[in-house]
Amino acid sequence: MPMKPPPKHPAAKRKGPERPRRPEAQPKKPAGFGAREVAVACLTSILHRGRPLDDAFDAAASKAGALESRDRAFARLVVMTVLRRKGELAATVSSFLEKPLPDDTGRLWPILLSASAQLLILETPPHAAISLAVDQCRADPKARRFDRLVNAVLRRVAATGKERLGGIDPIAANIPPWLLARWSEAYGEAQAREIAEASLTEAPLDLSVKSDAEAWASRFGGLLLPTGTVRIRRASAGRIEEMPGYADGAWWVQDAAAALPVRLLGAVAGRDVADLCAAPGGKTAELAAAGANVTAVDQSPARLARLRENLARLKLDVAVVEADVLAWDPGRTFDAVLLDAPCSATGTIRRHPDILHLRRKDDTGERVALQQRLIDSAARCVAPGGRLVYATCSLEPEEGQAQIARFLASNPDFARVPVVAGEAGIDGAWISAEGDLRTLPCHLKQPDAELSGLDGFYAARLERRG
Repeated sequence: MPMKPPPKHPAAKRKGPERPRRPEAQPKKPAGFGAREVAVACLTSILHRGRPLDDAFDAAASKAGALESRDRAFARLVVMTVLRRKGELAATVSSFLEKPLPDDTGRLWPILLSASAQLLILETPPHAAISLAVDQCRADPKARRFDRLVNAVLRRVAATGKERLGGIDPIAANIPPWLLARWSEAYGEAQAREIAEASLTEAPLDLSVKSDAEAWASRFGGLLLPTGTVRIRRASAGRIEEMPGYADGAWWVQDAAAALPVRLLGAVAGRDVADLCAAPGGKTAELAAAGANVTAVDQSPARLARLRENLARLKLDVAVVEADVLAWDPGRTFDAVLLDAPCSATGTIRRHPDILHLRRKDDTGERVALQQRLIDSAARCVAPGGRLVYATCSLEPEEGQAQIARFLASNPDFARVPVVAGEAGIDGAWISAEGDLRTLPCHLKQPDAELSGLDGFYAARLERRG
């Protein structure tokens, strides 16, 4: 006879509220994983989606959550290294692959590039770089099946990769052939290689200061350049926001070449100056600090918000206008107008190596047409006897001297005012045959190579006949 089950406890008949389950503990990420995830996410966004460096990095860092400042700095260092030397790194890694990787591999390629940059250039201990790269691979749904390949390839890179890297021409590998060809046509083959070599190096940190530049140069252990810019080693600077004088608004970051177009306007104290396409505001700050009555115009709300933040920190008073320069009608003219026109920015690759991967051979025409319309609009704002400075941070002639040649040919009421050697600390080698400012990344060489170089800038100074 079958046994009856034991009677249930009375309490078992009452069904009370279920206790909430404790969330399963997430496995703790190894040290350094977060920084490398930010680097790979940023590289993926730039190389696969064409997003600009600063936007991509800020988005990746924000998604990662709180990162220590040293981890954030390391992530950015990895990104900058890969962007500058992607051609060399890709060739080295590919030499250890038995066959090309398939297309749909998720973040596999940015992971390999990031890890190889650490192994070959940044001197990261191999165990850390390789194991974390494998962890990243396993965390990616599309790349996880390649975890063993990543481990094997990176071990070979660590063992003999430096020898293979040393046999690669960095200029041919890292500079797009079409861009090097254009520089060779504009500046000659020898100088084009000098430009390319300088563009692939890290730029020092340049500061524009409100006053007593010599004292600030001494305080930072840097140089006071002939142009008045304070230059320091980026490696010794630390976090910008924590440097002396930042919170007090004593200085702002601005490349030495970028500070020169404002100087071409001469004495601006008490004069009315329009700064067109003004954000993020380095030149606006220069003008205001020199005593000009500045009207800063830009059409981007986000960039203008940054401009206002910078001016507030610097305690400078400027009239800020959100408007499209092409449609803006101030109802008046100005003693001076500065137009820092949107351009290909090929003169700033030292600071923005993403340009090497975002620019294309056939994407200049639209910018050139926009620049033509902008300079025509700017000219209408110049009072008789007033000055117009047109500037771009491009190395491309069609965005510089060709624009001014066209403008002068169709605007006989304007004339060029040539730049003079020694003016504003400008070296004679930085002046074009026509009398315009033309700096190159290979200019301003210093005995200490870390303190050498300039952004590539073009600026023409024009005057409206009175």
